[in-house]
Amino acid sequence: MSETIKTDCLIVGAGPVGLFAVFELGILGLSCEVVDNLDKIGGQCAELYPDKPIYDIPALPECTGLSLIENLQKQIKPFNTSFHLNERIDQISNEGDLWIIKTSANKIFETPNIFIAGGVGSFEPRKPPIESVSMFEGNGIEYSIPNKDYYAGKKIVIFGGGDSALDWTVELSKIASHITLVHRRDKFKAAQHTVSLMEGLVKEGKVDLITNHQISDVLGDKRIKKALIKDKSDTTQEIECDEILIFYGLKMELGPINDWGLNLNEKQISVNTENFETNLPGVFAIGDISYYPGKLKLILSGFHEAALASQKAFVRAKPDETLTFRYTTSSSDIQKKLGVK
Repeated sequence: MSETIKTDCLIVGAGPVGLFAVFELGILGLSCEVVDNLDKIGGQCAELYPDKPIYDIPALPECTGLSLIENLQKQIKPFNTSFHLNERIDQISNEGDLWIIKTSANKIFETPNIFIAGGVGSFEPRKPPIESVSMFEGNGIEYSIPNKDYYAGKKIVIFGGGDSALDWTVELSKIASHITLVHRRDKFKAAQHTVSLMEGLVKEGKVDLITNHQISDVLGDKRIKKALIKDKSDTTQEIECDEILIFYGLKMELGPINDWGLNLNEKQISVNTENFETNLPGVFAIGDISYYPGKLKLILSGFHEAALASQKAFVRAKPDETLTFRYTTSSSDIQKKLGVK
């Protein structure tokens, strides 16, 4: 039998919101452990867009997904938090006010609080149902960009019409030899500012835009050489390229969390807006995975949710102690925990 790890809080998800929850719990004097089914810290920021610019983090006019994660890790360093990567939650049960959790690595946790900060849950990219496309995955076809410098000087075809497709069209246009953006519609779901930037690049001749077309096939030997696209009448054309990037969004699955008995709103977890607790006492949902009226899927919203959830977690973890709200700027006790005094 595995040794039981006792902690004030178990956080499921090591993305930016989960990391900020570590900080909020830490300044309240609460211990926590973090479990994530990915092999690295950072969630979607590290897995899907480490080099993608982010513009709406307060006081950071621009950062990348990777730099945001690196700074959050620096922020929580004083708390010496343990991360359990490549693990998922397999079993959950309760004993009184405590939750007993078992992971896929047979680790057992005992805690009064669980923070579900798993972003959109388990995710994988949506892929076109074309056999030749799957054959070239990793050899010219990708669904994310771990290193944008790899695409310097290359001819790239990007498929998609959402934020990721247009963000990367704009960003890679700075280093690629040429980019062709292909979208199956003539309307885009990306932010209007990014659409305007893309349209400007089209006018400058740095980007070719083809709408009302979609991928139909790919050609190559060991690597991609051409993308074949078709319109609604099945008329096809070829585009020579070195690389193909497909941004059709993600398939979102809750995985085992789906069986916990939580109240769900489609594939999100319903919470209250006082402390973001679910219908299960001591189980909180923060970040993209949480749902409530007016919910905005923004990282900064997740930070706010983590702060309020941590206040309630303190009450459950230390029912005999009084929680007094204090500012980090004026509390010598908090500053001591952070190692600044």
